[in-house]
Amino acid sequence: MPAVPAAPSSAEPSTPAARLVRSPRLSDVAEYAYAAVVPSGVRLVYAAGACPLDDDGATVGAGDVRAQAARTMANLRISLEDAGATFADLVKTTVYVASTSQDDLVAAWEVVRDALAPHDPPSTLLGVAALGYDDQLVEVEAVAAVR
Repeated sequence: MPAVPAAPSSAEPSTPAARLVRSPRLSDVAEYAYAAVVPSGVRLVYAAGACPLDDDGATVGAGDVRAQAARTMANLRISLEDAGATFADLVKTTVYVASTSQDDLVAAWEVVRDALAPHDPPSTLLGVAALGYDDQLVEVEAVAAVR
């Protein structure tokens, strides 16, 4: 499976259309901003849950959380690009992992975090009972803000 291309590099910690908020009154252990502020007049892009599907619609990496997270992020990048957005425009992600193992959740998160770096939009990581496709372990929803 091809590697996920690196996210566009940016020295600016906030998206061009939104401001990411890091509160000094909250723990700095989280690897993402705690909030995003999107001003009026900015276009929002709501991406459906990206899944680890290949071009034929088959689930990639059955049983491998990291491989599925990588394919999911590659697919998310494509859907955002088709809508005129990039990872640097993200203002929120939700990462779903079909597992009760915290190790699996962390493994998926590490792939997502690394794909988005250096951008760190507010994110939620959830363990869920099941996802929609056969053998699917990972899904990522996202919201982007673009001018």
